[in-house]
Amino acid sequence: MALFSRSLVACLSLWTLSASTAMAAMGISQLRSRGTAIGVSRPQPDVNFTIGVVGAVWCKNCRYAGYVPSKNVAPLPNAAALLRCRRGKQAMSKWGMTDAHGYFMIQAAEQAVPFTSKDCVVYVPRSPRRGACGVAVTPRQNRGSPLRFRDYVTRPDGLQALYTAGNFIFGPRDPRKC
Repeated sequence: MALFSRSLVACLSLWTLSASTAMAAMGISQLRSRGTAIGVSRPQPDVNFTIGVVGAVWCKNCRYAGYVPSKNVAPLPNAAALLRCRRGKQAMSKWGMTDAHGYFMIQAAEQAVPFTSKDCVVYVPRSPRRGACGVAVTPRQNRGSPLRFRDYVTRPDGLQALYTAGNFIFGPRDPRKC
């Protein structure tokens, strides 16, 4: 009977050890799937979110209202910015306008789950001051700016992924004609 008891205890110990090892391995794999290297957790697969994109449009070498001497740029108000996302046959386009300080924010009201940031590009097709500041410097003409992730923002209607498109800089053909 003592031999049977010792055998049973040994078997139960091995079973408990293997079960706890398997549960630990599952726990580690679940932990890996819930986070990213930068510490911002990924949304769950069934979470649907909208996207928001921010950026700025500037005129280089011209001293308009709001001129920033350290960067040698002035903001371009009323510039149109276009967010375009494409994946396969699906596409989404949203327009936005810069404010008096040259900043824009485009918010896609519809759900953007079919698209990743690699599927989306922001364009500023032309400067609102075509004569004096009509030449695209950065990014070049007809080139868009890729999205760079900033943060997840909780909005009243759900979760929003906030991206930046960076700076769009235009310049004059002739710097003396600002």
